[in-house]
Order: sequence, then C-alpha cells, then structure tokens
Amino acid sequence: MIDEIKQDAQERMAKSVDATRNQFSKIRTGRAHPSLLNGISVSYYGADTPLNQVGNVGTEDARTLTVTVFDRSMIQAVEKAIMASDLGLNPSSAGTLIRIPLPPLTEERRRDLVKIVRAEAEGGRVAIRNIRRDANADIKALEKEKEVSEDDARRGEDEIQKITDKFVKEIEVILADKEKELMEV
Repeated sequence: MIDEIKQDAQERMAKSVDATRNQFSKIRTGRAHPSLLNGISVSYYGADTPLNQVGNVGTEDARTLTVTVFDRSMIQAVEKAIMASDLGLNPSSAGTLIRIPLPPLTEERRRDLVKIVRAEAEGGRVAIRNIRRDANADIKALEKEKEVSEDDARRGEDEIQKITDKFVKEIEVILADKEKELMEV
C-alpha cells in the first residue's frame, strides 16, 4: 500500500518538474531556440494549428530563428501569429522563409525574467509539497484504518520526504541553470 502511494507521489512530482522545465523553456533568453515558438498557434484554414505543423522552425544563428512555411499562402498568417504573441518578436519574410531576429535583452529585462523564473520555480516547489501532503494524508488514513503499523507509516512518511527533497533539489538545479543562462550577456 505505502509503496503504491510512494510510486504515485514520485510520478506526480516528476510531472511537476517537467511542467516547470517546460515553463522555463518558454521564457526567452538571449539565444535563439526553436522551443521559443512552441506556444504559438496559427489560424490554418479556420483551425488553430501549432506553428510547428505549418512550417519547420529552426535556428539560423545564435540570434535568429527561421520558419520555413509549407504553404506559401500561410506566410502572412504565420507572421501575424508571431507578432501577436507576447514574445516581442518582429518577423520578416523572404519567399517561404521567415526570419525572426531576437533583440538583445537589457539588464533590467534580464532581472525581470529572473524574477519570473523564480516565481515559476516556487510554483513547482509548491506543487511538489502539495503532492507530499496528499501522500502523507493517504498514509495517515491507512494508519488510522489499521491497515499499516505506526512504524511503517512513519517510515513511509520519511521516504516521501526524501523523494520530495530530491525533486525540490532538481527544481533548484534547473532554476540555477536558467538564471545563469538569463544573466549571460
């Protein structure tokens, strides 16, 4: 019983770390990376379609993204979708290729992004702690129903705490890497 609770908690905590990592990938640094455009949808014949299904997203150099649109008639819609996103990017098209230069980040903007990243990391830590609380409540319920002994319950809670510490540390490592990446000039 306790092993199932631990397994479930571990899987949910891993998903929380992945979600935090995903949120971090959406935060723009000075370098061009195709994942910056992951959240953008284009109106493709009346249906919202992810940008990566309308064209190939790639990098030309460290500061320029490129989108090679499959359907030439979609160039205007793709440009409009990129401009409408809150990334502050200005695409320019040449044939079926759209170039998106990334403007350099100012020091103030970098500091703002670090604050945003820290808030996202705290959200991830809170999610992990909530999972720990749920797992511990499940263990206490088993103990109350006399399905597990007090010692087993205590051991289970200690193991849940170790799992929690491991995943919180993982978020700390991801946060430190992202902060370093953001503050690089």
